[in-house]
Amino acid sequence: MRDCPFCSIEEKQNEQIILRNEHCLFIQQPQRVLIGSGLIIPIKHRDTVYDLTKYEWEATFELLKEVKKLLDQKYDPQGYNVGWNVGEIGGQEIFHAHLHVIPRYKDEPYSGKGIRFWLKQMDNKRISTR
Repeated sequence: MRDCPFCSIEEKQNEQIILRNEHCLFIQQPQRVLIGSGLIIPIKHRDTVYDLTKYEWEATFELLKEVKKLLDQKYDPQGYNVGWNVGEIGGQEIFHAHLHVIPRYKDEPYSGKGIRFWLKQMDNKRISTR
């Protein structure tokens, strides 16, 4: 895709690539809050996780295990949030599939609050059921 920031990441932002395999990359950007977090991104453009090939899915899983090992050694987190945002309503802002890998720490103010915490708040209740 022409304007996709992830499609040109190898040429423009090589310093962010931490790990890679045949089908995907793990990148990190400097973070002030989510220390150690990063993204696993398929090298070929895929709009969402549902568009990955079997080989890309397997490569993502293999890279995820390598990423965990690296982050465990470097940051010693006590937990992780791992997830995909799919579609605009699902929170996807860049329409090139990417898996968020977020180390979590017991001294965080929101320690113990997982992905579903915000979704389960009554403020998030749907108005209609259609």
